[in-house]
Amino acid sequence: MIGVVTAPTPYADLNDLLDRFVRGAQTALGENFCGAYLQGSFAVGDADEYSDVDFIVLTTDEITDDQQTALQEMHARMFELETPWAQHLEGSYIPRGRIRHVDPTRAPYFYLDNGASRLEWDNHCNTAIVRWSLREHGLVLAGPEIKTLVDPVTAGQLRADVREAMRECGAFAHQSQERFEVPGEGRPGMSRWKQQFLIQWFCRALHTLESGVVTSKKESGEWALDALGPQWSGLVQQALDDRPEPWQRVHQAADAERIAHTLAFVDYALDRAGLP
Repeated sequence: MIGVVTAPTPYADLNDLLDRFVRGAQTALGENFCGAYLQGSFAVGDADEYSDVDFIVLTTDEITDDQQTALQEMHARMFELETPWAQHLEGSYIPRGRIRHVDPTRAPYFYLDNGASRLEWDNHCNTAIVRWSLREHGLVLAGPEIKTLVDPVTAGQLRADVREAMRECGAFAHQSQERFEVPGEGRPGMSRWKQQFLIQWFCRALHTLESGVVTSKKESGEWALDALGPQWSGLVQQALDDRPEPWQRVHQAADAERIAHTLAFVDYALDRAGLP
């Protein structure tokens, strides 16, 4: 087995989980295992005890049916562990030949969503954003240095990727969550989690368009406070402050006035990016 980095994060219980995760992936994949890495908040910065755990596992070749089954069984066992980190792993298994360059087709990878116990085929991680974060800031859990496996991502590629993602997230923003709709009024509803997520996500997207790099939620939020005008500062500050226990907010309805303000911010961000 390839050696495992023993303390990649400041959290001992998360480090124990990551050690178990990497060794489980190595067992499931055998000689097809190439390397395992953290990207997302733990790589870019400002991760805390409420962050999800974004990973990428690279394989030498395509994953076989037997390896897919072994990975499903491993992740199902991991999901049942008592540490909360176990329910917030998110990432993909990617053949090393399919990670090097930005892929305009955005073909799917074998993907585990945050809060899920089963993997599915999804293109969530097949983006310039993930490649840039992985190459520039990725933390090696096991395997070779990531810069030997991923080519540089240009600012132009990042900006094009972000604009396309903004179109998709803009559509998601205006999709009502039926269980949170105001009865009889037809107004769109959403959870407190989604409302905060939209503010943070669009701040990061706009900051990437401005800077040509990917920054943390905190850094992009603080940039937005100064750069986007006073009409949005209260909304952005609320998103920065309302950080503790984010997964409880998945089940809580957002305030109707704040929803309206959030959707106006989304439309502003799309317009600022030059998107219809």
